Amino acid sequence: QVQLVESGGGLVQPGGSLRLSCARSGSIFSIYAMGWYRQAPGKQRELVASITSGDSTNYADSVKGRFTISRDNAKNTVFHTVFLQMNSLKPEDTAVYYCRLSGKEVNMRDREVWGQGTLVTVSS
Repeated sequence: QVQLVESGGGLVQPGGSLRLSCARSGSIFSIYAMGWYRQAPGKQRELVASITSGDSTNYADSVKGRFTISRDNAKNTVFHTVFLQMNSLKPEDTAVYYCRLSGKEVNMRDREVWGQGTLVTVSS
């Protein structure tokens, strides 16, 4: 059973930085991509950044130039951990940040897995 666990959220002042981590456990046949989404109070969940198995990245316009998504393959595990480096944070970045995995099971069925979320609060 694949599980995702996010960490690294917290309270930071405007202009500050945080680094979120998403650690994957459990096995899956293949992974297309992993990404970070966020949901602010009263708003829909939105894509922040994603990274594919070929290391192509995609960012929301609102975070381009400030956020960077990356991954490591520690322990010979593809997509072992996915990171989101967030710089020059703004109050409007305040949200619960979720990690998402898109992949395929051994039976070739598509699989989507979400983490439990980590809260980021940007405030003075």
